[in-house]
Amino acid sequence: MLQLPALLHDATALAAAGTATYTVVLAAVALTSVLARARDRRRDARETLRIMVGRRPRG
Repeated sequence: MLQLPALLHDATALAAAGTATYTVVLAAVALTSVLARARDRRRDARETLRIMVGRRPRG
């Protein structure tokens, strides 16, 4: 029972690291979808962003 607080702390730290990583990747994809020079790369980045955020296309 004494190990439970340490286990919860480790789980919290792992969740925070995962969230931070996801946020950085999401920001990189969002910047690529806006700043890429090639139209195909922007379109692919927007599609990846749509998948990562979980939104459906309109229409």
